[in-house]
Amino acid sequence: MKKTISIIILIFALTISSTGEKFSKINKERPIHTYSIVARDPGTGQLGVAVQSHWFSVGPLVPWIEAGVGAIATQSFVEVSYGPLGLSLMRAGKSAPQALKALIEVDPNKEVRQVAMIDNQGRIAAHTGELCISEAGHLTGDQFSVQANLMLNNTVWKAMAAAYESTDGDLTDRLLAALEAAEKEGGDIRGRQSAAIIVVTGNPTGQSWQDRIVDLRVEDHPDPVEELKRLVAVHRAYEHMNKGDEYMAEENIEAALKEYSKAEQMAPYNIEMAFWHAVTLASLDKVRESLPLFKKVFEADHNWAVLLPRLPKSGLLPDKPKLIKKILSVAPRK
Repeated sequence: MKKTISIIILIFALTISSTGEKFSKINKERPIHTYSIVARDPGTGQLGVAVQSHWFSVGPLVPWIEAGVGAIATQSFVEVSYGPLGLSLMRAGKSAPQALKALIEVDPNKEVRQVAMIDNQGRIAAHTGELCISEAGHLTGDQFSVQANLMLNNTVWKAMAAAYESTDGDLTDRLLAALEAAEKEGGDIRGRQSAAIIVVTGNPTGQSWQDRIVDLRVEDHPDPVEELKRLVAVHRAYEHMNKGDEYMAEENIEAALKEYSKAEQMAPYNIEMAFWHAVTLASLDKVRESLPLFKKVFEADHNWAVLLPRLPKSGLLPDKPKLIKKILSVAPRK
């Protein structure tokens, strides 16, 4: 274990030393000046990280996370390898404070770094280098850390912490509240561009694609935090759709239809949700209930009427010509 940790630190030292002498090539590094939050929900064990920046596609650079291990935000003049190597150190048994200390100690450019880490036990570590562009700072609390640099005001991180601590809801809600608070406090002095949020389960399966509860990014948008909120709402609607599919597989028809209805209510503009809800009803001989939904879908886009007769071949609708004809009778005539 100790040998593994030493190798990780050595790899990091060799990686960052390749950029040259201290600060000699700092201008060639990616200046991801931004604000972010890393947190753990003590009730569920979920880990999360959220970020916004005036930089294109911040999602692949700043946030790093692994269920059962920890979450990291690496920003300012960003050294991306703090992410994967920090997770490696925590996976190898180091706490978040130990992992961050080990990497900071061998970084010749630590004065321009801003990094926060949290491990799966909720232990927090944060670093804001003395040469991060003002306004810059961080604030740690009970199983969370907020950090920001190049802000309009030096009150941003305090506002983020207050919003996170006072917001009701799940971890995703609280992370979004922290981002919104940063914007209300002035946010990045340059403006806004991209954002990301990732939340992972507190009960890891070892399969990363299953452990990610929320994994959303806004690459380029005039109001990325608001767009991120919209995407979270859509994501939650699709969760109800997926739950409905699970109930259908269990032949729990009543529960499935309730989930489909919830999804539609949350995303009424999404006609695909209405279409598959209608298909389910029609498959259950609830044709009368399905027709208003089919009518709404066909009026929005005639291509769904073109798709409908193709479904029986794939077993998604009974192969009954009279049924297909009845459903298509509510489609606008072309």
